[in-house]
Amino acid sequence: MTEDTDLRRRTIPMNNGRAIPALGFGTLIPDPAETIAATRGALEAGFRHFDCAERYGNEREVGRALQAGLAAAGTPREEIFVTTKLWNTNHRPERVEAAFQASLDRLGLRYLDLYLIHTPFAFQPGDNPDPRDPDGNVLYDRDVTLLDTWRAMESLVDHGRCRAIGLSDVGLNEVKSVYDAARIKPAVVQVESHPYLPETELFEYCKQNGIVLLAFAPLGHGMKPGLLEDPVINAIAARVGKTPAQVLLAWAVQRGTALLTTPRSAARARENFDISALPADALDEINRIQTRQRLNPVVNTGVPGFIPQGKGRGA
Repeated sequence: MTEDTDLRRRTIPMNNGRAIPALGFGTLIPDPAETIAATRGALEAGFRHFDCAERYGNEREVGRALQAGLAAAGTPREEIFVTTKLWNTNHRPERVEAAFQASLDRLGLRYLDLYLIHTPFAFQPGDNPDPRDPDGNVLYDRDVTLLDTWRAMESLVDHGRCRAIGLSDVGLNEVKSVYDAARIKPAVVQVESHPYLPETELFEYCKQNGIVLLAFAPLGHGMKPGLLEDPVINAIAARVGKTPAQVLLAWAVQRGTALLTTPRSAARARENFDISALPADALDEINRIQTRQRLNPVVNTGVPGFIPQGKGRGA
């Protein structure tokens, strides 16, 4: 990790020799116009790490916003880090390259910095992102393994248009099984993580094996009551002159993870980007929080939380 005292510019080395900006902007925004405005706002606030997904259904809007924003500021593509994800219906090896290329085309990019398997669950292949039987049960694809999909992901790196690959919404056992068998090791593991779900064991494994832990929902998905109302977080915020959100984001970066936050307005993007280091005693207080709560059940089913069944958005 770069020892930059400015947390806003901190990057974390990946095992491919490149680095990922610690502060990332997540693009899970249902409305197309809001997606464009929020992505432009994040870019203008200083974010250089953008996390997308096939399942979010808005890669085209994110790409338009990034292209317009970079052109307006005269910022080269190489100064931003862009991730997207392979959805569950495309886990069969013969579907991986086409899904990757479709995402690349929608984003309007020539290469990706990072491509993730969105969840370790394979769904019935096809155009329906949420295949269900007549009783509403998810139709899983039992004829493909996570390692089958991973080997197809490795070929994308071999061909040079994808610089790193990784996993999302996984547990420690899945990470270990892929890492042990992989020719190209996972560079990043993206999971829900915050003071109520620190994922300590997984984080330690990642650190020991040169994998970056990328935390989504660092603010607890904004659920109320939740992290933003936590008395420990609020007391620290008052003491250091920052907002609760800024305290939570600083904690995540200082412990050594990258993170994703999704500010919807330009003002919120500026707030979320404007973080600074917390004193050691504040970090200790946060680490002693005893509440344990997972907010997104996607790791159990592969079905994203916080969206109605059958819709085009994901988590």
